[in-house]
Amino acid sequence: MIIYPAIDLKDGKCVRLEQGDMGRATIFNESPVKQARAFESSGAEWIHIVDLNGAFAGRSVNTDAVTAIVDAVDIPVQLGGGIRDESMIEFWLNSGVARVILGTVTVKNPSLVKRACSRWSNRIVLGIDAIEGRVAVEGWAEVSNITSEELAEEFEAAGAAAIIYTDISRDGLLKGPNIDSTIELAKRVATPIIASGGISGSEDIKRICASPPISGVIVGRALYDRKITLEDALKIASQKADGARLA
Repeated sequence: MIIYPAIDLKDGKCVRLEQGDMGRATIFNESPVKQARAFESSGAEWIHIVDLNGAFAGRSVNTDAVTAIVDAVDIPVQLGGGIRDESMIEFWLNSGVARVILGTVTVKNPSLVKRACSRWSNRIVLGIDAIEGRVAVEGWAEVSNITSEELAEEFEAAGAAAIIYTDISRDGLLKGPNIDSTIELAKRVATPIIASGGISGSEDIKRICASPPISGVIVGRALYDRKITLEDALKIASQKADGARLA
């Protein structure tokens, strides 16, 4: 089980949104680089970054901040938000980003995503964000008619490194993740599933760790609001890896 501490970027700052609403943003750190270094010093194996401005603009916006983070840490970074063509995928992978997350284009341009998965084996992650089971795109501003299960199954043979599944209705609210839906998705496909959205503390992480199909979890606001420390989250995950009972 991998814990992915999250850095969401808006106007160059580290923020968290509630239910993907750019008007409901809370700034947690003026310096994303300092935040990334803090996560690394706490033992993080990965850092998860989302360019929120980019998700709405349809292109990378917080380029300087992302580049600064990549240059500042020695652990791998995965990046999503506004990456919608092969040239931008290539740019980020050549700029030190370990994995690129593709969301909107999985619905709008699936052939591009499949080509990317083939070209950059194990470096493409699919972002499936859902509202009541339906996939949302364009920075969560549009809801498609495709279910999360249908989309995941369409890309099952593409060779994606993982799928990040987010229940938007819970994101940033600290009300707990939609674990049941995440488990159901994980049972439908062989691609590793990373849970995201609504993690409120240690109990949620324990529940996810007790769910064998789920391979990782993204933790954001719970860390910033000090509902759980990254060290404790990593300890829970390591207990699962060691086969210890989660008490």
